[in-house]
Amino acid sequence: MAAGVLVLSGVVVASGWLLGALDDDTGPGDRLGEEAADVRWAEGITPEWMSEQLDLGIPATARSPQAAYKVTSRFDTGLLTFTLTRSEADAYLKQHPPEKKWLEPTSAQTDAAPHDFAHFGLPEPETLKDGMRYGYVCPGSPKATEEQDISEMYGLSDKHCVSVYVHEYTPQRTRIYIRDHFEPGVSPLPTPSSPTSKG
Repeated sequence: MAAGVLVLSGVVVASGWLLGALDDDTGPGDRLGEEAADVRWAEGITPEWMSEQLDLGIPATARSPQAAYKVTSRFDTGLLTFTLTRSEADAYLKQHPPEKKWLEPTSAQTDAAPHDFAHFGLPEPETLKDGMRYGYVCPGSPKATEEQDISEMYGLSDKHCVSVYVHEYTPQRTRIYIRDHFEPGVSPLPTPSSPTSKG
């Protein structure tokens, strides 16, 4: 008898919750809209600042360096991109090898919506296949040891890795895409410099 009363109470509570949710007009679509409205791009982000946050340097020979920092309520995203000659890119990647090995996409994700690098007018690296490789680079991490492997297996490693995409978009040039996620509000953002008046 008591079990029957509990089940009936649960049904009444669930029904009330559903009706309340419908009355409030807060369906999943509305929540997605709120999340999208919550996104903003921080001002004053320079490639040098982003490079420091990622702990990955930008070669002096790099062309078209661009950086951005996207702020949301869930997590922040740091972006850095630049181009190098093929040989410069090879030298850079030798200094910053991937955690395991470079991977090549089996296919391009043609359905991936523009979300990060589109901010620079570039295609998302996931949408590219030809001449593309990617991996996780862990700046400043020592070579893997058995002890590290065990700590990673149990999720105890404090190693910090970033996503690096390498696109050989012409026979001579390579574009480096770097992306990392941050806890919201952890990193103090740079203060945009005020425009100076020219006399």
